[in-house]
Amino acid sequence: MREFGYQRVFDVSGAVALLGADPDARFLGGGTNLVDLMKTGVERPARLVDVRKLPLDHVESAADGGLLIGATVTNSDLAAHPEVRGRYPALTQAVLAGASGQLRNMATVGGNLLQRTRCGYFTDVTKPCNKRLPGSGCPALTGEHHNHAVLGASEHCAATHPSDMAVALAAFDAVVSYETADGPGELPLAEFYLPVGDTPHLETALPPGALITGVTLPPAPVAAVSRYRKVRERASYAFAIGSIAAALDVQDGVVREVRLAFGAVASRPWRAREAERALTGRPATAESFAAAADAELAAARPLPHNTYKVTLMRNLVVAVLTELTEETAR
Repeated sequence: MREFGYQRVFDVSGAVALLGADPDARFLGGGTNLVDLMKTGVERPARLVDVRKLPLDHVESAADGGLLIGATVTNSDLAAHPEVRGRYPALTQAVLAGASGQLRNMATVGGNLLQRTRCGYFTDVTKPCNKRLPGSGCPALTGEHHNHAVLGASEHCAATHPSDMAVALAAFDAVVSYETADGPGELPLAEFYLPVGDTPHLETALPPGALITGVTLPPAPVAAVSRYRKVRERASYAFAIGSIAAALDVQDGVVREVRLAFGAVASRPWRAREAERALTGRPATAESFAAAADAELAAARPLPHNTYKVTLMRNLVVAVLTELTEETAR
């Protein structure tokens, strides 16, 4: 590991100033992703700016009925918060589905959003990777890709975003707040992650040197009846091969509102808006759920060894929405 400097900060403006003065510095939250990448040589920061002591570790109700989540709130504290558990249960379930208890005790909300892909070619510096070295190629396209993207990928990258938490946040229209030397700003999560296109090394729309300060969840009554379901290759903690965050409001057997987001199928959390449009106003039946899933997955372009994901996601949509329909009928 390369030598690096370390500095702990206690105010947001000081943190932003430090990164502005040193473009090779990185913000350090829990370090559960960044430190691993430093060990493999993927990340080589000259300095770590430790933001864990910033006053951003609270979850509070917003005036409009939403929630304000600070960037340094740990994943464990987020999952356990009574307002999250009661009003956005899919978010609690998503966080608890990720990593292990020890990692959740360290990982922060801001850091979770900024996780890098776990593609084996990205983390192996002896292999080419367009995310790590633009223009070097994407060996996953013809190599190992059974857990790679089926939606929104390109000839330059087929990696998937690893976060469970971000999938639930996408379903509930979360907004990311940040601070730069020029002042504060906001990005809807729908705009936070950039499409792969021909620049897969550019992952977010955050301005250079920006520090994530929090996440806002708008009021969403439909979120009270929500669920996160994760499919993985082993029962112990592992990254998803497919996941879904879903919320449903059914009145008189008809879908009045639905929220759907997919995980482990694209380079970013995938908001299933085609499926939502296809389902709104339709009967809350397995047939309608399947048709809505097919409408979304019509855009899928799987690689030879991950075609199973299309069927998997279709089955997840039907199973989870059926469960939520039964829950609303009680």
